[in-house]
Amino acid sequence: MKKSILCALALVAELFATQPINAQIPIDYVWKTPSKNSSESMPCGGGSVGMNVWVENGTIFFYVCRTGSFDENNTILKQGRFRINLIPALKTDANFSQILHLSDGYVSVSDGEKTVNIWVDVFKPVIHVDIDGKQSLKVEASYDNWRIEDKQLGDRERFQTSYKWSAPKGTVTHRDSISADKQSITFFHHNGELTIFDATVAQQKMESVKTIMYNPLKNLTFGGEMSGNGFFLKGENKGVYADTPYSTWIYESVNAAKHQQLQITLASAQGDIPQWKNELEKTKTAVNTKKDKDITRKWWKQYWQRSVIEGNGECAAITRNYTLFRYMLGCNAISEWPTKFNGGLLAFDPVYVDKNNHFTPDYRNWGGGVHTMQNQRLVYWPMLKSGDYDAMKSQFDFYLRILENAQLRSNVYWNHKGAAFTEQMENFGLPNFDEYGKKRPVGYDPGIQYNAWLEYTWDTALEFCEMILESESYSNNNISEYIPFVKSTLDFFDEHYRYLAKSRGIKELDGDGKLIIYPGSGAETFKMAYNPTSTVAGLKVVTSSLIAYLSKHNSDSISLNKYKELLQRIPDISFREVDGHKILSPAVTWARVNNTEPTELYPVFPWHIYGVGKPDIKLAQDTYLYDPFALKFRSHVGWKQDNIWAADLGLADEAARLAQLKLSDGPYRFPAFWGPGFDWSPDHNWGGSGMIGLQDMLLQEADGKIIIFPAWPKSWNVHFKLHATQKTTVEAILKDGKITELIVLPKSRTKDVVSNIN
Repeated sequence: MKKSILCALALVAELFATQPINAQIPIDYVWKTPSKNSSESMPCGGGSVGMNVWVENGTIFFYVCRTGSFDENNTILKQGRFRINLIPALKTDANFSQILHLSDGYVSVSDGEKTVNIWVDVFKPVIHVDIDGKQSLKVEASYDNWRIEDKQLGDRERFQTSYKWSAPKGTVTHRDSISADKQSITFFHHNGELTIFDATVAQQKMESVKTIMYNPLKNLTFGGEMSGNGFFLKGENKGVYADTPYSTWIYESVNAAKHQQLQITLASAQGDIPQWKNELEKTKTAVNTKKDKDITRKWWKQYWQRSVIEGNGECAAITRNYTLFRYMLGCNAISEWPTKFNGGLLAFDPVYVDKNNHFTPDYRNWGGGVHTMQNQRLVYWPMLKSGDYDAMKSQFDFYLRILENAQLRSNVYWNHKGAAFTEQMENFGLPNFDEYGKKRPVGYDPGIQYNAWLEYTWDTALEFCEMILESESYSNNNISEYIPFVKSTLDFFDEHYRYLAKSRGIKELDGDGKLIIYPGSGAETFKMAYNPTSTVAGLKVVTSSLIAYLSKHNSDSISLNKYKELLQRIPDISFREVDGHKILSPAVTWARVNNTEPTELYPVFPWHIYGVGKPDIKLAQDTYLYDPFALKFRSHVGWKQDNIWAADLGLADEAARLAQLKLSDGPYRFPAFWGPGFDWSPDHNWGGSGMIGLQDMLLQEADGKIIIFPAWPKSWNVHFKLHATQKTTVEAILKDGKITELIVLPKSRTKDVVSNIN
């Protein structure tokens, strides 16, 4: 670690610690021409609502999606598509603009004479459409719905559900209820008593405890209302957009005026339809447009003040795209449900992702209610350094809600304690219906997924345990409510692998008193593994972090000693030799390689056992540089995390190369719409892994030190503000190879800052 400029850094920090380097106000993102279709849409949202906004042939379109809108089959359904036409018409000539106002979180469309502002209340699920003209104008607002009748799903189309390939013949997406009166239109989807939850419970032999299981789908109702003062129903029509037939209800303002306003109010409720209507009315009553706009814009300004990465020259595009993707994550920052890796709230018509997918706008690969946690983690890790702790809560709460169901799995199947979290996991905590295995051998353990990729893949919950534990140090938030989840996750590994060992022989531990983690799995790649390195590293780190937490909070000695004893039982990380280089091994041994993820590098990320400023970094670097699997699997696409490993190992040139590939403009008009990669578009785990890598190029921690620019090219000019542990923020400017400004807060941590810039 290079410390030659530490004293100079401390002096600079003292000089600048009383004021920000400059305001973190992101630059507006601007289009000067209209779009061709929904794939050329721009994101807009807030709270728990996301929209794709675009202008096509003079009409303003936007899709609306809200988290938690799960139907009977666990498809995420959009609320609908909305269209705005102005009279006189919106011009799309030289004066046209569509702008994402990042600092205030809204989208505007203008032709110089007329302007339409579209924004979402961050704290209430309400969309506002404000129309202003230099001259009086009229507005035509339409609501489009393609779920006007039950729709039977074809073989491939069933992939949008949690049944996926195993959907029963005749599986349908049920119709919405739509009520159009003269002044407003109300639309909602209501799930019945029976849903895929019931089919999954029966399939997985959990019926004995069904009545006490958490079920988020039964009688769930979601939808909303479009209304506007002076707007009246003009008529109904039918049409086809992107291969999907729809019905439309058209409202028009009776009078021309310089200012017109529309409101779309959303609501969700689990119960009967009158309960949902009460929730809708409550939200409508609470609207105070002027006050709500002020509060929403204040929230977005505070969001951008938390952190920033902005560069120019060689890194200008990738730092801009980092910011644009962070905006997309901010659209679901205050929500009951986490942001899905496979499109989030911003999936568009599937035919524009794959020309063979002639399905409705509700379609996405890998389902809606199923959460592939190996992918989800990449969406949430970067929120620690960006300081977006409020956005992490929905993912943490997700695990709390399903904790009891996961514990019931362990009890029903194996009669032991601990929460059995799997990889392809439903929003009610059971394995995905299809991935569980529809055709299972007689006598096969009902607690194990009969699936070549997912069998014995338990690890990912450990990463969310560590996120929770680290978030306390980053934010000083009270995380006590999540500690039962952390404990139960660790308890599962201890209980289950002792149980498996006893089922095979007399001893439950090996000759050294260690757990025998077999059969294990290095993610979805190294199968039937013995002591997989990714699992071992995760158990060591999370158990150590939990012990530190319990010690800090003076927990009872019984609990503390329990996890100290567990730490002693966790086996060691495995190594091997390749061409004379000692490197990390995926496991002691494994039976087959099933995917393309080199989990031998997990001790680097996510577990940070090896890295800049830490012991034995050469061993980890050699793993990255010489391991045959690491070389064979190397890529920047989708969830691939080579860019993160390169950054964490201080390989600046390699990290820069991969960052340029990872965060360069995506294939769609909006540059942070990446994908489909291995999943769907926009690919949120592509964006998340890009964020993590860029952050780690700028800031890492080791042995109580904060290392800035640990893998950042000296020639890349950049301004950043990122968060570190001990509730610390570091803000710095690198210009022409020199650190010109620096703020460390609190000031007491200035002494801990070290730079890797020569």
